Amino acid sequence: MLILFNRNLLEHKDNFFSIQRVITDPPTLQDFCTFKPLSPADALEEQRILDSIAWPEAPLPAAPPSFEQTSDPAHSTFSILPRRGRGEWHVGDHLEALIKLHDFRGQAKKTGGDFLVARLHSKSLGAGVAGRVVDHLNGSYSAVFPLLWEGDAQVEVIFVHPREAVTVLQRLNKEQPDRILFKAFFQSPWLRPESTFCNVCLRPTSQLQCNFTDLHTGEPWFCYKPQNLSCDTRTSSIPGIYVHYLRAEEEKLFLGEVNMKVYINASGSDSVTVLRRKGKTRFTGNREKSEVSGYYYQSLWRALDGTVVRQFNDSSTISQCLKGKMVHMYGDSTIRQWFEYLDASLPDAKQFDLGSSKQAGPLMMSDSANNFLVTFRCHGPPLRFGTFPISQMRYIANELDLLSGGPNTVVVIGIWSHFSTFPIELYIRRLQNIRRAVLRLLDRAPETLVVIRTGNLKALTLYETMTNSDWFSSQRDKVLRAIFKEVDVQLVDAWEMVLAHHLPHNLHPQPPIIENMVNVLFSFMCP
Repeated sequence: MLILFNRNLLEHKDNFFSIQRVITDPPTLQDFCTFKPLSPADALEEQRILDSIAWPEAPLPAAPPSFEQTSDPAHSTFSILPRRGRGEWHVGDHLEALIKLHDFRGQAKKTGGDFLVARLHSKSLGAGVAGRVVDHLNGSYSAVFPLLWEGDAQVEVIFVHPREAVTVLQRLNKEQPDRILFKAFFQSPWLRPESTFCNVCLRPTSQLQCNFTDLHTGEPWFCYKPQNLSCDTRTSSIPGIYVHYLRAEEEKLFLGEVNMKVYINASGSDSVTVLRRKGKTRFTGNREKSEVSGYYYQSLWRALDGTVVRQFNDSSTISQCLKGKMVHMYGDSTIRQWFEYLDASLPDAKQFDLGSSKQAGPLMMSDSANNFLVTFRCHGPPLRFGTFPISQMRYIANELDLLSGGPNTVVVIGIWSHFSTFPIELYIRRLQNIRRAVLRLLDRAPETLVVIRTGNLKALTLYETMTNSDWFSSQRDKVLRAIFKEVDVQLVDAWEMVLAHHLPHNLHPQPPIIENMVNVLFSFMCP
């Protein structure tokens, strides 16, 4: 199955597509997407990360499984396991729910590899926390939650993808890393303009290629050479078309309300009542013990890493925290969303017209009375924004090397969403480059604050799944945490903050979640 999306408007949440389906055989597999060798240390780290995120593989069946043999959320259930020792639940305990998957015939699954997420929440208390899902590799899973508040707590389990769908996603990134085609425009005063396709990896053809690999970071980018113009006449870039091949019956693995992002029902009660322990009404432990970064209570995020999350609810409080600071934001549209939130919250701040795209930036605002500056710049390719001038195509690592840093400098980084369609090695190497630049910045200016935003879950359609599935985002989330684990940076855990909240998952989280994220950011800036 060949599916074409002709992209006219290229912001994630505002895409319009004309879709054509043509039955065809998939292209012959070519191992055309290769990368330059890494240093021994980087190669060892890359392999260690790849091993740590390797997805469970089921034994090969005698015959390919039919759709009816894949996991069916409607036939599957979860149950809350009884409290060990005594029947009561107390703040500080851990609750475990056992999930048993069945296929569309109602038969119990015997293998693992399905992708599930879970949360514990209380609507009346405005409380919520992400759960940790454990795959027992036999068709059953556990969802484990720390009990962090007194009162009611309800378990929610979401079936995101069956194992067979994950296998398809893995195959697409291996065989079709170029399924989003980017287009570059070449112009000269004397010749007719031309356009060609570009990507991290280009399939070999008789057409020559322009090598636009960044000289400082080594980040790869190639375009087919235009027929009459030289490579150095490139002026701008846009995503062109989206194309992927699905084999027969594979589209059935990605059906909304059937087997993609569907709630699993409880076989008994899905709720417990949590009692107070020793006069405490909520959890006061640490992140290492709870294995989560924080939770919501009364609709406010409470961190478990020792950070006291303050509330910056009005322009004067926000301006006071920003006073005398330079805040530089780099990344994708989920970071630009923070810039937009601040712009809307600060009526006295002036946003400069730099003649740039509102999607890609660069964007800048300042307040002379409070002497602060906030900027946003998107990361370098791959980037699925609208028309993007080549003069503004910058890599985060290079931009960080231009900063002096210091106690009044804040760097905010969020880069994940545009890397889902590529081999994960590309993302690992991009983050290794950014980490090197962060370390150089902290070496010359140790008091610089660096904050990194993780990825988050989103609503899924067939197109969104092929390009930005929660499974893709989850894998890259694990990579990001591993890369920056030993670096002196602060983390805004967008993954948990979206999963734990009652609002629907969205690539660009709704305002209450963004407000909590910005409160965490500002609590790092102004503890």
